[in-house]
Amino acid sequence: MHDTAYQITASTPTYPTPVPAGYPNYLPVPEGPVMLPSEIPPGVQMVTLPGGIRTLAYTPAQAPQAPPVPVAQPIPAWAKTTALLTPTIGGGIAAAGIGISYAAPGLIAMSEALWAAVALIAAAAIGVPVLLRLGRAATGAGRGSTHITQNITASGMFGRANGTINHH
Repeated sequence: MHDTAYQITASTPTYPTPVPAGYPNYLPVPEGPVMLPSEIPPGVQMVTLPGGIRTLAYTPAQAPQAPPVPVAQPIPAWAKTTALLTPTIGGGIAAAGIGISYAAPGLIAMSEALWAAVALIAAAAIGVPVLLRLGRAATGAGRGSTHITQNITASGMFGRANGTINHH
């Protein structure tokens, strides 16, 4: 077999003569030109490759922060009251509609009776004076009619009333 022995030696790293100001002291000093961390453009980060080498690389854009979770708001009292009263009001309207549908035939009959009463009152308002005139004309009562006048006086709210009747 082939036996290869490696000798491990400790050596001190050789730094370039001027160490850049602001360069992190935990990183080995690179051999080429140095870029300070403040000079790294956005989207570029220092990454460690699987072999252990550290280098600058473009990294994918980080996912945007999740929007804040909305906090549950309490339900206002007016909304609760409205929600509880809605079925009651709807039930009342439905009951009123059912009651009106049952009462409709009676309401129609009452409206016809009211129209008949209006017609009777109108006929009486016209017919009664005509009948009275015809009755006076037939008896001749309109020619020599008697006029009666009354004079009534009273003093105070509970005073005694006095009056006279005059025939003309």
